Amino acid sequence: MSQNNQDIRNRLLVARLPSMPQILLKLIELCQADEAGMAELAKLIANDAGMTTKVLTVANSAAYHRGGRKVGLVQALSVLGADMIKTLVISECVFQTFNGFPHSGSTDLRRFWKHSLTTAVMAREIAKKTGYPQAEEAYLAGLLHDVGRLALLAAAPNEYGVYFLAQDNENLCAVELRTLQISHADAGAWLIERWNLDSFMADSILYHHESTTRLEAAHPLIRIIHLAHVLSCHEPELPLSANAGALCALEMDDLLTIAQGAAAQVKKAAEYLGIDLSGVDDLVTPPARSPAAQVVDPVQERLAEEVRNMALSAELGQSFARQKGDAQLLDVVRQNARILFNLDDSAILLINGSGQAIVGVSVGEQRQRLAEFSIALSGNGGIAESVRQKRVAFLGHDRSMLTLPEEQLLRIFDAEYLVCVPIATGARCLGMMVCGVAAWRLADLKRRESFLQSFGAQAATALEAMGGDRAEMDRRIASLKEAYSESSRRMVHEVNNPLAIIKNYIGVLDGKLTRQEPVADELLILNEELDRVGNIMNEFAGVAPKIQHGVTEINRVVNDLVRLFRESKFLPPSVQIIARMPDQASEIDGSADVLKQILVNLIKNAVEALPKGGQIEINNGRIHLDGRAYFELCIKDTGPGLPAEVLAKLFSPVRSSKVGANRGIGLNIVHGLVKRLNGLISCRSANTGTVFEILLPARSAVAQSVAPVLIKDAA
Repeated sequence: MSQNNQDIRNRLLVARLPSMPQILLKLIELCQADEAGMAELAKLIANDAGMTTKVLTVANSAAYHRGGRKVGLVQALSVLGADMIKTLVISECVFQTFNGFPHSGSTDLRRFWKHSLTTAVMAREIAKKTGYPQAEEAYLAGLLHDVGRLALLAAAPNEYGVYFLAQDNENLCAVELRTLQISHADAGAWLIERWNLDSFMADSILYHHESTTRLEAAHPLIRIIHLAHVLSCHEPELPLSANAGALCALEMDDLLTIAQGAAAQVKKAAEYLGIDLSGVDDLVTPPARSPAAQVVDPVQERLAEEVRNMALSAELGQSFARQKGDAQLLDVVRQNARILFNLDDSAILLINGSGQAIVGVSVGEQRQRLAEFSIALSGNGGIAESVRQKRVAFLGHDRSMLTLPEEQLLRIFDAEYLVCVPIATGARCLGMMVCGVAAWRLADLKRRESFLQSFGAQAATALEAMGGDRAEMDRRIASLKEAYSESSRRMVHEVNNPLAIIKNYIGVLDGKLTRQEPVADELLILNEELDRVGNIMNEFAGVAPKIQHGVTEINRVVNDLVRLFRESKFLPPSVQIIARMPDQASEIDGSADVLKQILVNLIKNAVEALPKGGQIEINNGRIHLDGRAYFELCIKDTGPGLPAEVLAKLFSPVRSSKVGANRGIGLNIVHGLVKRLNGLISCRSANTGTVFEILLPARSAVAQSVAPVLIKDAA
C-alpha cells in the first residue's frame, strides 16, 4: 500500500479547506438560543452585503413579488417569513462553502448537490413530523452530511476523483477505507468538529451509513439524518421496506408524503442558489471499485512525505498556538496524534514543579487512573532516558528490562509497545506523550520518528508560550488584586471617619435624651454623616457622585466641625481645639462635603499626634499670589512633629507606623481631595509641632490655572 494512501489524514490537515461563514455560525447560535426572531434575523442579514443581496433577489422574484416597486430589506423579510429566511441563509452559506473547496469548480457537482439538497429537505420535514425543535439544524446537517466527499476530493484529487461520482452507499465507504484508510463519513465528522459546530451534528454525519439497529437509542438528529439519507438514496420505483420509518417512529404514509414533496422543494432551492440540475437524472453513476495497484518510486515517495511533514509541522504550530489554556492545548495534541499517527490511546505526563518526575494529567476523555500517575526521572527506565535525551523511544517486552511504571502503562493501554514522544524544545523537556500500540504498527512509526519528534517540539513550543502568557496574566491579576486592596483600604479609611463621628455623637445624643434636651441639631448631623458614608462608598464603587454645584463657606464648615469634635466624645479631654475664623465670608466653589472630608482627616491625624494632650489650632486668612486671591487654611498641632523620612513621602500612598490596617493613606486621599477643589497643600513640621497649609481659590479666581502641589521642608 503506498504512503500516499496511508497519510490521507495528514493531507486533510494541510489542504486549503474553506471555513464556515460567520453569518451561519451566528444564525446557529440564535436558533439554539431560541432568539432567531425577525428582529434578530434582520440585524444579522443587514451586516452581510452578500446575504442581503440574496434575500432581496429572492423576495423580488416572480415567486414572491407581484409587480410594482421592488421591496427593500425590511419588506423582504416580511414577505419571505422567518422560516424561509433561515433556509436561505443556511443554503447560501453552505453553497459558498462547498464552492470554496479545491477542485470543486472542475468537478460535476450536479448529482452531489441534488443528493445533499434532497437529504436536507427530507431531514427538515422529518424533524417537523417528529417534533424535533431545531428543524434548521436538521436541514443544515442534511446539506453537510456528505461534505467529507468534498474534503477527500480536495486532499486527494488523484486517488479520490474516481470515487466522487460513485453512488453514496456502504460499498463506497468500504472502498474508501481500503484505499484511503478513511471514509467520507469520518472525514466529514472531522471537518464539522474543526468548524466548531455542534457535536451531535458531527455524529449525525459520522453515522449516516451506520446500521439502523445500532442507532435505535441515538440522539434524534443522528436518527433523522440517517433516515433522510436512506430516503434520498431510495429508488422511487422500488417499494420502501415496511419498517423504514421505525427509527423515527414515522408511519409509511408520512414517509411517502415527505418523499413526494421533496422534489419540488429541491427544485426551488436549486433555483434560488443558481444551481443547474438539468440532466442530473441522466448521469450514469459508476460503481465504487478499488483501483489497480500503482508502482511508486520509493525515493519520490519519501521526498513527498518529507515535504508534507514540513507543511504539517507549520500547520500544527499554528493550530496549537490558537488554543486557550493548557487543558485545551493538551487535548488538541492528543486529537492530532490520533489523526496524524493513528495513536488512538495516549496519555500526557508533564514534569512536576520539582523537576524530579513526570506526572500524568487528566485531559479530555483520557483515563482518570492515569491522572497523577508518576514516573521518577532519576531511574534508568526507557521513559526517563527519553526525557533526558529528548528523543522518541519505543518500549516493549522485548527490552531486557522495563521499570514497574512502564509495565503498568503497557497493562493500562493493553498494548505490546509504548511510543514515547517527548514534549521538548531544544532548551528543555516539558513532559511526555505516551501511547500504546500493537507490534505490527512499530515499523511504520519508527519510519516516521523524525515527524513524531517534530510533533512533540511543536507541542512544547506552544506549551512554553502558554506558560509565558499565564505568567503575564498572573502578574496582571496580582496588579488588579493590589489595586482592589488599595481601593478597599482607602474606602475603609474614609468611611471610618464619619462612622467614628456617628458613634461618638450617638453618646452625645443619648446624654441629651436622658436629660430631655432638644436633639434636632444632633439628628441633623447624624443624617449628614450617614449621607457622607453613602457618598464615599458610591465613589469608591465607581458610581458617579452627585454633582454638587454652588458655594461653600469655609468658616461655616470649620466652625461646624470644631463644634462637632468638641461636643462628641471623639476629642480627648486633654486635647484642645481652637478655630480662628475671620468675620467676613470665605467662599469657594466646590462641595462642602469634600472640604469636610479634608478637615476631618487632618484634625483626626492631629488628635492622634497628641497622645499626651496638646492644642490644635485652625486659622483662615485671605492672601494673594500672582494676582490671584486664595484662602489659606492652617491646621496646626503642638505634637512632636514628623520624622524626615515620613515628611519626604507625606502625600504618597504608603503605610505609616501608626497602628491599624488602613493607616498611612489618609494624607494621600487628602492630597487628591485638595486637587479636586483646585487647591494647593503643603506641610511644615518641627519638634514643636506640625502645620498643614491649604490654599483654596476664592470664588473670583477659581477659573484660573493652579500651580502644582508644593511640599515645604521642615521648619
